[in-house]
Order: sequence, then C-alpha cells, then structure tokens
Amino acid sequence: MRILISNDDGVNAPGIAALHAALEDYAECVVIAPDQDKSGASSSLTLDRPLCPHRLDNGYISINGTPTDCVHLGLNGLLEQTPDMVVSGINLGANLGDDVLYSGTVAAALEGRFLDLPAFAFSLLSRQSDNLATAAHFARKLVEGHAQLDLPPRTVLNVNIPNLPLDHIRGVQVTRLGHRARAAAPVKVVNPRGKEGYWIAVAGDAEDGGPGTDFHAVMQGYVSITPLQLDRTFTQGLDSLEGWLGRLF
Repeated sequence: MRILISNDDGVNAPGIAALHAALEDYAECVVIAPDQDKSGASSSLTLDRPLCPHRLDNGYISINGTPTDCVHLGLNGLLEQTPDMVVSGINLGANLGDDVLYSGTVAAALEGRFLDLPAFAFSLLSRQSDNLATAAHFARKLVEGHAQLDLPPRTVLNVNIPNLPLDHIRGVQVTRLGHRARAAAPVKVVNPRGKEGYWIAVAGDAEDGGPGTDFHAVMQGYVSITPLQLDRTFTQGLDSLEGWLGRLF
C-alpha cells in the first residue's frame, strides 16, 4: 500500500513528521508538502508559474506551491507509482465547521478524492506540538482500519483531535460540521510610510456547536470524525428555485 502524505503547515512542520512516523511502518509513504506555511490556501492551484519539486535530505519532497498543488502533482505524474491513499496533517490548529472551506489541510485530502480509498485530514486543536503523539496515535489507528469502512466514493474523513494526553481522550464520535459565527473584523495597520494594510482576524466562535457537531465533541474531550464530500449542492433549495424560475419565465 502506498500513502501520499501532505499538509498546509509546510514540509518542515512537526505535524507532518509525526504523521509520517506514525504510518511509515504500515505503508510505503511519500511526503509531498509546501515549502512554506500555506494555512488558509483552501483548494487553490498555482497557475501563474511552474512548480519545482525539491527533494530534501530526509526524503520529503518540497513544492513551491499550495497543498492542492502538492497532491495534484503526486497523483498525476510526479511519482513513479500512483498512491492508494492521501492522508493530510497533522495540522496544528482546529479544522471545525466552516474552517473546512478555507483549510489547506482539508483541501489536500479532498484532492485525493478520486482514489478508491477514503482520504483523511487530521488536525490537533492546538498551535503547540505537546500532544502530537495523541493525534498520531489516532491517525495510525484510523488509517490502519480503513479496510473495514463502507463509504461512497470520493469521501474524505475530517478528524479533529483534542489537545489532551492520550489517556485523557474520552473516545471517538462521528459528527456533522457545526458552524461558526461571523469572524472578527480585519485589523487595520499602517506601516512607517503611511500605507494602510489589513490582517485577517480570528475566526468566529461556534454559533452552531451543540450535541452532534464537531465543536461539541472535541470540547467534551472526544475525537471528532466528520465525513465530507465535495458536492455542495443545496438539494432542499432545488424545488424552490424551480418554482421561482417558473414564475419569472
């Protein structure tokens, strides 16, 4: 079995090293990741310049692009053999609710949706690496158990792990995505030459974070697993839209 590992924190991030270490004796693993932090890159592709792979001393492949670039190249010709599965992470920071719209970690996994096996995106709810071993434990357990899954094609599993020692984790819950409130306003800054700029501010708190959501699970000390698919069609709105168009035309 061949696994392609990527992330959005960058090829030198501690999370990707922990993920590789957790899986390297289970499967043939290759790491292809951005050469710098690309958090928030979502599913963007680099189309304005060539992408240049660079193999590091540890065998990882660094790409001057986005997480999606990395997986796209890995699945479409950069490697001699096509991987069987894509695993992304371990991200330092949550990817809960609306975060999946912006997350490069989730985007890397989504780019693996064309493979027969499900893709995984792993995130630790901390910017610190103290409990990476906890996240790595669940990454190994879940990836190793993939053969027992019965999911439709093109499914991605978004996994969020509380920032706790392993013996403090209460279990694992299957969840739906919650929703965040509106983000804080961008922070205006002025440089010494008087030019104005803006920093994107922090994400909003959980607005829909009750039982059954990923927010609720992790806050209660459970690992959250949410199945994702790319089809974002609002099926409940189709009849209403048809009726509206019928009245207009």
